[in-house]
Amino acid sequence: MKKQFLLVLLTVLLCLSSVFAQAAGETVSEEKSITLYCYDTFSSEWGSGPTLIPLFEEETGIKVNVVSSGDAVEMLSRAITEGDSCPADLIMGISDDQASTAYESGLFESYESPELASIDDSLKFDPENRLIPFDYGVFAFVWDSEGTTRKPESLEDLRSPEFKDQIILIDPRTSSVGLGLLLWTIEIYGEDGYLDWWKDVGENALTIADGWSSAYGLFTEGEADIVISYTTSPVYHVLWEDSTRYQAVLFPEGHHQTIESIGLLASSDSKEEAKTFIDFILTEGQRETAIANSMYPVNNSTELPDAYDWAPVPEKVFSMDPEYVAENIDRWTSEWTQAMINN
Repeated sequence: MKKQFLLVLLTVLLCLSSVFAQAAGETVSEEKSITLYCYDTFSSEWGSGPTLIPLFEEETGIKVNVVSSGDAVEMLSRAITEGDSCPADLIMGISDDQASTAYESGLFESYESPELASIDDSLKFDPENRLIPFDYGVFAFVWDSEGTTRKPESLEDLRSPEFKDQIILIDPRTSSVGLGLLLWTIEIYGEDGYLDWWKDVGENALTIADGWSSAYGLFTEGEADIVISYTTSPVYHVLWEDSTRYQAVLFPEGHHQTIESIGLLASSDSKEEAKTFIDFILTEGQRETAIANSMYPVNNSTELPDAYDWAPVPEKVFSMDPEYVAENIDRWTSEWTQAMINN
């Protein structure tokens, strides 16, 4: 009898063990996750990622694997190289200037987010919603008011020899900010004159940095008094340093606007979870992302801190047709390389 009891007990325990193992296996298999390609600004310790990602994970139970891929240009280039084998579900940080390149890659699919209703139509640059805007900004030179150099008054003024070694530029081949400046100069000077501007201002440049982070870091370290950035860059210093030392300068020629977007990859195996993240960025993530990126939120219901009073609004803002950019960008960057690097 005792032996039979032990046999029955062992059988019950084995059955329970099997049930628990199966349940545990189901729990593991049901764990939801997405992989996000983003630029360094989002994922860095001063970016919005370290704050927003844990909040999203806690609210939704969806784990986010963040892959930082350098600047926006580098990030998109990496995804295109990987093609259909790209492990990302989402790519965050593609500018409207890169849009045609993104479309031609065939990597992205449309997503009609319900939050698009809260975004002004002027910011929706993709009618098929493959790339969904999440913030925007305006390129400008930022000036150190406590430096030794006077405030520049125009793009043309930056050609003056008195700015020698006091300007930090950014490479348009590796940075969306550098690309924005390239397009800005083409818009102002035309294809016949933009390279002359770059050559002259290049003579005044302390360096041509690979990306915005390194350029702005040199600027705040006092290596030069002027850097290409955004009209919203002073917001960071007002908020976190209580300082108005760094000021964006408005030029009478006008300024080039850029819109940053997030896109869902057609190859994603977690599309519903990825869409949930997009909706989160367009709602709860708007304020934090805008502040961390020193940009403007696209959701028009987002309340911004008073520090944005230090982000001047240009009277004239323009952007370039993405298709026109796509048709000419290889030639422009090749000409730029010949003029600036190989000269």
